Amino acid sequence: MSMQIFNEQATEEKAENARLASFVGALALGDLVKSTLGPKGMNKILQSGSTGEINVTNDGATILKAIQLDNAAAKILVNISKVQDDEVGDGTTSVTVLSAELLREAERLINRKIHPQTIVDGYRIASRAALKALEEAAVDNRSNEEKFREDLFNIARTTLSSKVLSQDKEYFANLAVDAVLRLKGSVDLEHIQIIKKVGGKLTDSYLDEGFILDKSIAVNSPKRLENAKIMIANTSMDTDKIKIFGARLKVDGTGKLAELERAEREKMKEKVDAIAAHGINCFVNRQLIYNYPESLLAEKGIMVIEHADFEGVERLSLVTGGEIASTFERPDLVKLGKCEVIEEIMIGEDTLIKFSGVAAGEACTVVLRGSTNQMIDEAERSLHDALSVLSQTVKETRTVLGGGCAEMLMSCAVEEAARNVQGKKALAVESFARALRQIPTILADNAGLDSSDLVAQLRAAHFSGKKDGGLDMDQGTIGNMRELGVTESFKLKSQVVSSATEASEMIIRVDNILRAAPRRREGA
Repeated sequence: MSMQIFNEQATEEKAENARLASFVGALALGDLVKSTLGPKGMNKILQSGSTGEINVTNDGATILKAIQLDNAAAKILVNISKVQDDEVGDGTTSVTVLSAELLREAERLINRKIHPQTIVDGYRIASRAALKALEEAAVDNRSNEEKFREDLFNIARTTLSSKVLSQDKEYFANLAVDAVLRLKGSVDLEHIQIIKKVGGKLTDSYLDEGFILDKSIAVNSPKRLENAKIMIANTSMDTDKIKIFGARLKVDGTGKLAELERAEREKMKEKVDAIAAHGINCFVNRQLIYNYPESLLAEKGIMVIEHADFEGVERLSLVTGGEIASTFERPDLVKLGKCEVIEEIMIGEDTLIKFSGVAAGEACTVVLRGSTNQMIDEAERSLHDALSVLSQTVKETRTVLGGGCAEMLMSCAVEEAARNVQGKKALAVESFARALRQIPTILADNAGLDSSDLVAQLRAAHFSGKKDGGLDMDQGTIGNMRELGVTESFKLKSQVVSSATEASEMIIRVDNILRAAPRRREGA
C-alpha cells in the first residue's frame, strides 16, 4: 500500500518517467544550440518579452542565459555552459552539444535494458581514454616565442571563425593577440577595456595603448595635460546648495538664507582647498561636480572630469595605480594615480578622454566600430571569447588541432579502449566514441556538406595514421589541420570533455524528480 507523504500540490516523477523527462529536456536544449556550432553556424534572434530589445548571436552562453527553462536537466546544461564560459571563455556550445549527444546515446542504451550505473562506469573509462589521447596529441611551443605567437594567432583565428567577426578574422586575431601579449602573462582581462562606438565598419576597430574614458573634460579645464597626478575620488561635490538632511529649515528673511548659502559655499571652498593640497593637476570624481567647485578647481589649474561612473573609476584606479579617495584630511594617506598624457580624442562624432603612459603599462583599450548596435554587441562577445581563450592559453600553453580533428582523435582512442573492456560497459564506451563523432558530423551538417561521407573519410584517415586530419570547411574535404592553422586550446577541449561527461553522468543517475509545492502567500 502506497502512502502520500508529500504536500498535495507537490509532484513526483519516478524511474523511467523521471529519466525520460530529464533526457527530453537536455536533448531539446542540445538540438536548439547545435545549429550555431562551427564556422558555418547559424545565428539566433533573442527578443525580450518586456522591452522588445533584440540580440542577434550565435554564442551558446548568451543564448542559454536568455531562455527561461522549466526542465531540471536542461538547467544543468545551462549551468555547465556558464562554467565553461567563466573558466575558458569559449566552447559553450560544444559542451552543451556533447552533453546532449552523450545523453542521446545513454537513452538508447537504457532502452536496451542496460543499467544507468553500467553506462556511467563505461563513460568514465571512455572519458579517461579520450583525455589521455588528447594530452598525448597536445603540442607545447612555450619555449619558442615566434611559434607560440603563431599558436596564439591560430587559436584566435579559429575561435573567431565561428563568430560575426569571421570575415575579418585575420585582422581581429592579430588585435586580440597584441592585447593579450601586453598583459605579460597575466590573465586579468580588466586591463583590456572594450569601448563600443556605432559608425564606420568593423575593420575601423583598433587597439590603443593606455586607457580611454567615455566622458568629456569640464568646460573651463585644460584639454591636454602632461605628467598628470590624478586623484580618483568618490565624493559629493554638490553642496553649494542647502542640504540639511532629515530637517526642515525656516528662516525669517532672505538675509538668513543667503547666510546659510554662504556657509555652504565656504564649506565647499575648504573641501576644494583640501583636494588641491594633495599636489594634483587632475581630479576625477565618480559623482557630479557642480559649477561652483568646478570653477574653483579650474582656477587652481586642475583638470576636472566628473561623473566617471563606478566602472570608470574602478578601472582608472587599476590602470593608473591610484586609490579611490572619499576623505581629504590626510594627503599622506592618499595614493595618487599617474600617467604621462591626458587628452581629448574624437571617435566618430563623440569626444572621449585618453590616458596615455599609465602606470600599468599592460593596459590597453579596444575601440570597436560597426554599423549597428547589434553588430557591435556581437563583435564584443566574439572578441571577449577570443581574449579569454588566449589569456588562458598564455597560462596553459598546450594546443591541439580543431576542425573535428581532436574529437575524431579521441573517438578513435576510445574505440581502441573499448576492445579491452569486458561486459556491457564496452557498449557504453563505444557509445561515448559515437557521441564524440557527432561534433564533426554537426560541423559538416551546418555547412551543408555530406556529413556521413566526410566523417567516414575522417575516421578512416585517423585509423590509417593521419592524426592531423580534420574538416576543411572552405573546400568541403578532409584537410591537414596543422597546415591550415586550425588550432585550439588544450584547456578548452579538455574542459569540454570533462564537463560534458560529468553533467551527463549526473543526469543519467536520476531516478526521481521531486517538485516542491509552490509557497503560499500569507492571507491567500
